[in-house]
Amino acid sequence: MSDWLRGAVIYQIYPRSFRDSDGDGIGDLRGAIEKLDHIAALGCDAIWLSPFFTSPMKDYGYDVADYCGVDPLFGTLADADALIARAHELGLKVIIDQVWSHSSDQHAWFSESRASRDNPRADWYVWADAKPDGSPPNNWQAMFGGCAWTWDARRRQYYLHNFLPEQPDLNVRHPAVQDALLDVARFWLERGVDGFRLDVVNFFVQDAALRDNPAITTLKRAPARPHQFQRHLYDRTQPETLQFIARLRKLLDEYGAISVGEIEDEEPLKVQRDYTDGPERLHTAYSFFLLRQRALTAAVTQEALSQWQGARGWPSWSLSNHDVIRFPTRLADNDPQRTKLMLMLLLALRGAAFLYQGDELGLPHADVPFERLRDPEAIAFWPSGIGRDGARTPMPWLKDAPMAGFTKAADAWLPLDPRHVALAADAQEADSDSMLHFTRRAIAARKQSAVLRGGDVALREDGPLLILERTHGDERVLCMFNLSPDRARTALPKPAKSTLLQLGETAIEAAQVSLGGHSGLIVAI
Repeated sequence: MSDWLRGAVIYQIYPRSFRDSDGDGIGDLRGAIEKLDHIAALGCDAIWLSPFFTSPMKDYGYDVADYCGVDPLFGTLADADALIARAHELGLKVIIDQVWSHSSDQHAWFSESRASRDNPRADWYVWADAKPDGSPPNNWQAMFGGCAWTWDARRRQYYLHNFLPEQPDLNVRHPAVQDALLDVARFWLERGVDGFRLDVVNFFVQDAALRDNPAITTLKRAPARPHQFQRHLYDRTQPETLQFIARLRKLLDEYGAISVGEIEDEEPLKVQRDYTDGPERLHTAYSFFLLRQRALTAAVTQEALSQWQGARGWPSWSLSNHDVIRFPTRLADNDPQRTKLMLMLLLALRGAAFLYQGDELGLPHADVPFERLRDPEAIAFWPSGIGRDGARTPMPWLKDAPMAGFTKAADAWLPLDPRHVALAADAQEADSDSMLHFTRRAIAARKQSAVLRGGDVALREDGPLLILERTHGDERVLCMFNLSPDRARTALPKPAKSTLLQLGETAIEAAQVSLGGHSGLIVAI
């Protein structure tokens, strides 16, 4: 594994909403280049750039029509090259999204595949005959609602789509498809990217026999989405996926690049570990285990960490991204102190840490009225959906500028939440007690400590205190978090040598520590 990944802090840019340089209300690559200094000043090690490839934008870039092209909304290939170069000048690695489980139905590969059953790319997508009664091949349900199969009159067959009908699933079993995807990887590696984030990596291959998924028999009431009625035994997480990952890993190792897998599964922590277990698998992986929690308790943290005891692989953790409710709202009730505590806990975990744009400002999940929703999932499941648009609203840069400095346009593709304006980056820059400054201090503490970057971890509870003991050789660091609103105390096994990071009201007297409500303390002992 590349040494830089161990303990790295990686910043996710969602380009549509980061910074608009040309005044069309949509963020772009040149806008991202303008703000790379902000990310470098945080102390981050790398950026993860969500898709900027040619796309009809049915799923806002996660429906790719050309894996080697830049969509004009975001700029040009030269802009992508300039972003990579500027990031490297600032000491930032560049990870880009690769969406290989499916493409857009506007991709040239799919246009050829659907034309007939005997053309050179006929088997590049997952096609299947109808049942004798004309119904779909099996009972699989799409993540975004409805049947996962759509009839195509040209081939007189169904094609699989785990998401929108406009996102047909690639047949990653096919050696020629694997070769084509590796060629895409090589294209970007030659342009200087340092790795890939692999979208829903465990969806790459499905059961060869297309068997029905079994029903979940323990449901007490109907879930919000049809796919939640099933156990997903056959439409994802198949062993053949790891064979392709081994081919990809070999290519990445030639370039010294890394892979980050996104895992969506019923057993997310187990699959994270499986997919990173050894030198022929992913360098690291993250799942939605923490991203969907409504409280970051000691029990939740213990469950997350215990899966990795004795593992060969390396985990990644994040509290927010473009798909979930922002963590200040989900985990901290938008309370500034608790928001800082959650970030502090994230950066104390063993593994790589991902920050989503705006986490460093403590942005709450935005309110987006129904008439302004753009996300097809949010619209399909309104009002019970996760509201992905609320995590994708414009980044606020300047408190007193129109549209908070995101764009010169009168409006943006999604509305700016008024609560975000007061939390703009320039306003927080002027406040030494802000979330922005605390994020910098927390990242600096992590970077300066080999124990926090790569040491082992053990968790224990002492009343309301969650205590992580990080060890690396003879070095020991205690990370103490008071998850309650009341003052709590604990004993140190020996006197503290130094304080690495402090939040809220804390005091050390001899071998005793006192922490005020929702306070935290990280000390070397």
